[in-house]
Amino acid sequence: MMSGPRLSANPGAYPLTRLRRNRRDDWSRRLVGETRLGVEDLIWPVFVCEGDGWREPVESMPGVERLSIDFVVEAAGDAAALGIPAIALFPVVDPDRKTPDGEESANPDNLVCRAVRAVAEAHDSLGIVCDVALDPFTTHGQDGLVRDGIVVNDETVQALVRQALVQAEAGCTVIAPSDMMDGRVGAIRAALDADGHEHVRIMSYAAKYASAFYGPFRDAVGSAAQLGQADKRTYQIDPANGDEALREVALDIAEGADMVMVKPGMPYLDIVHRVKEAFGMPTYVYQVSGEYAMLAGAAARGWLDGERVMLESLSAFKRAGADGVLSYFAVQAARRLRAG
Repeated sequence: MMSGPRLSANPGAYPLTRLRRNRRDDWSRRLVGETRLGVEDLIWPVFVCEGDGWREPVESMPGVERLSIDFVVEAAGDAAALGIPAIALFPVVDPDRKTPDGEESANPDNLVCRAVRAVAEAHDSLGIVCDVALDPFTTHGQDGLVRDGIVVNDETVQALVRQALVQAEAGCTVIAPSDMMDGRVGAIRAALDADGHEHVRIMSYAAKYASAFYGPFRDAVGSAAQLGQADKRTYQIDPANGDEALREVALDIAEGADMVMVKPGMPYLDIVHRVKEAFGMPTYVYQVSGEYAMLAGAAARGWLDGERVMLESLSAFKRAGADGVLSYFAVQAARRLRAG
């Protein structure tokens, strides 16, 4: 006499639902995957320096280099060929061109503007994001103008408007104010529109924190020495605050931002999620230099599987709600994603 299937003595404890079933095979894991990371989600930050045929490594960022304009154009072509939608340019300004008021930032023939023109001419289908802040151009390393030891707001906004206009005139397609001055998005939007640049987008660094994760970036652009022991806590957000970030984002949206950004990334995934949930805006996150340096440095020493932690970290931003990620891993990630 054949008996039926043996059941557990305690049927209530027997797992009728087994979540491992869908994890068993690669095809089913892909079929039920909730988060999709694609090449189109990436923006590649690139450091541009003076010179010709010049490249030098950034010591605190393994695998990242400062590139002269000719090499930036070449690198931009690599990014475009991989399907990366945009690059973000950050200048390494000659110390001789730095002043207390950062006047070089409004020079239509400055390093950034020359790089923008070269990239735009060579790769007209590639988005070009330009950072708007004074720290690469000032002798004190602050993002704004300093008066009597204080970073002043309204005078700084006027300087940022001039900077944004020369970048837009050079061919920048996305202005990205990273300074955290009050009212700067509205002022830049009004100036761009009045100057015939209504098509230029604004990707606001809307929730930028006074983070310790920016150190390698400041080394890369040469502002660390100028900033010294000073900090940026009078204008960047306290890392302990969350509600304040949402107020900042709301203001930037009201002033005309087309896209908003949270910076840094991994320590602020909760903020990314809250921003996307609250506003439904195109929301980006910056995997900053310190995050990159930790992962790339550990991978270089064999402490982590570099490729896996790269993709895991980028996927985490998407899972939190980001529409895209600025990452120094962008080209490496794009190659991996294209390979399947």
